[in-house]
Amino acid sequence: MRRAITPTLVFAVNGFLVGMAYRYFFDLPIEASVSNYLRSGFHGVGMTLAGWGVHLYFTSRRSEWIKKWPLLIDLAVRSATMAVVVASVIVGLEVLLYWHRIEAKWLFGAFPGIVAIGFFPSLLVFSAFELTRLVGSRVLFNVALGRYRSPVREARVLMFLDLAGSTSLAETMGELRVQGLLTRFFFDIDGAIVAHGGEVHAYVGDEVIVTWPLDERMSGGRCIDCFFAIADSIAEKAGSYRQEFGMVPSFRAGLHAGHVVISECGSSRRQLAYFGDTVNVTARLQEHCKEAGRNLLVSAELLRDMKLKPAFAVEPLGEVRLRGREAAIDVFAVERRS
Repeated sequence: MRRAITPTLVFAVNGFLVGMAYRYFFDLPIEASVSNYLRSGFHGVGMTLAGWGVHLYFTSRRSEWIKKWPLLIDLAVRSATMAVVVASVIVGLEVLLYWHRIEAKWLFGAFPGIVAIGFFPSLLVFSAFELTRLVGSRVLFNVALGRYRSPVREARVLMFLDLAGSTSLAETMGELRVQGLLTRFFFDIDGAIVAHGGEVHAYVGDEVIVTWPLDERMSGGRCIDCFFAIADSIAEKAGSYRQEFGMVPSFRAGLHAGHVVISECGSSRRQLAYFGDTVNVTARLQEHCKEAGRNLLVSAELLRDMKLKPAFAVEPLGEVRLRGREAAIDVFAVERRS
């Protein structure tokens, strides 16, 4: 919910400005008083926040019931809900702000235009939000600029994190329930990823690939903090997992840093792909967690320029020759001190 605070404030300010702009362009000059401008501004705030509230509801876990329906019905219900809520707020604020009954002249004259001004821009903005949720804001921005039309080499931090024992879980729980578990797990860990500046690159089976730019902000160990924030998030919801699935998911992760090559791939469906030794090493580190009996393995390349918090204990595991790679790398296990 913290992620919603900043956009809520932005929408409130924009709604206030749009409300006053409506007063300036569409109402009679004789009505141009400070009090009326303020009323129109608060009207705009109410309309905007009403639409934003509908959007937040339909992107929360409380709206899972509608995600089981066909997409066209989903869109129809969302649009109808937004229209009803926005219209209701407009009528309610008209009474509250102007202290008079709803008149037929206003209801059939100004009201449809106000609804259109509030509804269609909201729908456009929230469609853009859905698009950024689908591909990521940074990816969408860079794709729009054409940054990755040709391969680009960037310094990145990668984390490969997967659900432990998913194969055995599929045998005992069934594939549908395990997929439900994965969907819930990926949803619950997203807040911790975003809060620590991570970007979800892809979901691959029972695995999520998270990436960060390798810059001065990473020196504080945000990627490592992210792993343990994910652990805390799942621990907080342990009771809910036991009630729904009869178990609490456990997971392992590998963290590595280096240069990767990023490029747009495909034609009928374009996506960003990461290539290079850094990607392969991170994947193999995650695989090595099971053999090493550790939940988080980190490469020396990542730890070299990182200042870990005193709350973390680092255990050197020496040089490890990872599968499919001739050169060995120094590997460290990171745990939280008890």
